[in-house]
Amino acid sequence: MSVLIKEVTTKKQLDAFINFPYTLYKNNPYYVPPMKFDEKGTLRKDKNPAFDYCEARYWLAYKGDRIVGRIAGILNKAYIEKWKNPYMRFGWIDFEEDEQIAKALVEQVENWAREKGMTAVHGPLGFTDLDHEGMLVHGFDQLGTLAAIYNYPYYPGLIEKLGYVKDADWVEYKIALPQSVPERLAKVAGIVEKRLGLRLVNARKAKDILPYAKSIFDLINEAYADLFGVVPLTEKQIQYYTRQYFSFIRTDFVPLIVDTNNQLIAFAITMPSLSFALQKAKGSLFPFGFAHILKALKKNTLADLYLVAVKKEFQGKGVNAILMHELTKSYLKNGILYAESNPELELNKKVQSIWEYYDAVQHKRRRCYIKHL
Repeated sequence: MSVLIKEVTTKKQLDAFINFPYTLYKNNPYYVPPMKFDEKGTLRKDKNPAFDYCEARYWLAYKGDRIVGRIAGILNKAYIEKWKNPYMRFGWIDFEEDEQIAKALVEQVENWAREKGMTAVHGPLGFTDLDHEGMLVHGFDQLGTLAAIYNYPYYPGLIEKLGYVKDADWVEYKIALPQSVPERLAKVAGIVEKRLGLRLVNARKAKDILPYAKSIFDLINEAYADLFGVVPLTEKQIQYYTRQYFSFIRTDFVPLIVDTNNQLIAFAITMPSLSFALQKAKGSLFPFGFAHILKALKKNTLADLYLVAVKKEFQGKGVNAILMHELTKSYLKNGILYAESNPELELNKKVQSIWEYYDAVQHKRRRCYIKHL
């Protein structure tokens, strides 16, 4: 049966676009479904502030009346201006195991890229660096996370058959927590804190972190500026992400470090893992999804490390030891046995050096592919 491609132009089609992977990955033990309202907020032009500098189109693949695939094409003008690469992005790519389906979907993005005068297509990438990115190429038998893409093992092979090659890789680590805080880590953290005149913010509730929200995102813009494909978040995006994520933060999982002037110089944003809770929620907060998430936030043996950043002038001075010392104390107190690093660029040795105090195993790898047109 031939593959028919339809562009998403209605709310009903957008719902079908969002819902497709819930069918494709039904009963898969490793897939962690995103929340549908989050997906809708990201994909809708009237909701996502990234559309101030992005264009996007979405397509669905059909065989008969049955949806068999989806893909998004994204033109990120801020990326093109900063990196001087006239590249189109693809993202939100999912398809049944059929080369014909994958080819029909990818060709839609390639055709649009040519219309726009682009010289290459790469992905999977989102609108920003805080969206899901990177196709899983190793670790298909590992539980997914809220922050990362899970895909079937056949995806990379079919994408490569279409002429796509490696553009960049991210690696992920599973970190076993020790039974007690490593003595060397505690010693280094104490020395660095005293030598540099730093202190930890005493945040007891989420509202205590809110005054630092803008500084957190400003620091992300600074510390991540030279990483693969990153463009700075706008003020509108900072407000959007603050509203979206800071209401359910657990302060004991988010250490903030300030200098003598109370200026933020480093932070780590981590959370108890929501992977199993999101599987149970099946993309919806109601009627029971919210309860599963609340339970996971309160009692868990897994943690996810989402973002770590240190101000440039403090990098390489041991500040990471302070962050990891605080996190290790909190994790042990809360019964955490393992933590997931989530994606970090394979060449980012500064981040990977954080795990030197722990028993850490690289268990996943994901890839951004590229094809020059």
